[in-house]
Amino acid sequence: MKRLMVLAGALSFALSVFAQPTALPSMTRDEISQQQSQQKERQQQQPYNNAPVWKAARGAVEGYTSLPAPEAGVLIQTDGQNWRALRNGTVSVWGGWALVAMMLVVGIFYAVRGTIQLHEAPTGRMMDRFSLLERMAHWSTAVSFCVLAVSGRILAFGKSILIPILGFTLFSWLAFIAKNLHNFLGPLFALSCVITFVVFVRDNIPKAIDLKWIASAGGLFNDKHVPSEKFNAGEKVWFWGGVTLLGIVVSASGFVLDFPNFGQSRATMQFANIVHLIGATLFMVAALGHIYMGTLGVAGALDAMKTGRVDETWAKEHHEIWYEQAKAAPSKNTTNNVGKTPVAVGGDD
Repeated sequence: MKRLMVLAGALSFALSVFAQPTALPSMTRDEISQQQSQQKERQQQQPYNNAPVWKAARGAVEGYTSLPAPEAGVLIQTDGQNWRALRNGTVSVWGGWALVAMMLVVGIFYAVRGTIQLHEAPTGRMMDRFSLLERMAHWSTAVSFCVLAVSGRILAFGKSILIPILGFTLFSWLAFIAKNLHNFLGPLFALSCVITFVVFVRDNIPKAIDLKWIASAGGLFNDKHVPSEKFNAGEKVWFWGGVTLLGIVVSASGFVLDFPNFGQSRATMQFANIVHLIGATLFMVAALGHIYMGTLGVAGALDAMKTGRVDETWAKEHHEIWYEQAKAAPSKNTTNNVGKTPVAVGGDD
């Protein structure tokens, strides 16, 4: 017991020295002496009560330290608790329910609408739609995004959802893997977004024809045929709002978090964390719709980005303006596969 009392007194003294402000307090010598006497008496009567020390340390005062780091002299940042409450409370809870709501919307839409099929039979004549460079840009962005989405959700919700199921040991390894994947794939995803923007931007310029597509929701609910260019208005919204805008938000905030060695303060890191979490959640909510339309939503949509080729029937029904422009171009974009068994193809993702 005596050793514990000595250790507690030494810790209390060290904290009190560390928490001393750089400027001398405006107290008289008698007041300082009285305060020291009170602290000494409290340590004798209540050796484990270091409330005054911690109160001083929590007062956002900056003590002396030889470490060359921003805010190194601040022992406790009181705003950290506000950040933790916002991150683990409002942002995580609402973000989690937003993802659940979007998954329900996608599930209900699929149950009611089903997979969108072609109205006419495939011709067997295939058209080039995506080049190898375009497909590589798309898939590098898509794969890195999916890994970041899963690893990010593990880090965001793991403590409250996965620990009760997996336990501390298994979750610790899972979180370790997720954290490293997230940190190292983040820069690759940012680079992929830049390449994707450069490759696809010329075909995603908004035009007046897109307003007709938006007015009829692209015929998703009534099978109405709406002519569109190589990318319809929905895909253009995803390109500018998702890949471009949200890509910039999550990449910029992610770099602030990924490289904390450029003088960022704790407040800057906390702000970047909240922005990153909100931006990533919105990105994933929108991506669920994009992924659905590129897989289950439209028959054969995945093949368009896998092989880079689509049937003429699909091109005419889903992107008639682009189809007419491609047909008017040199005939190298079309291959006659009439002798082969036609494959049912649909829209693109």
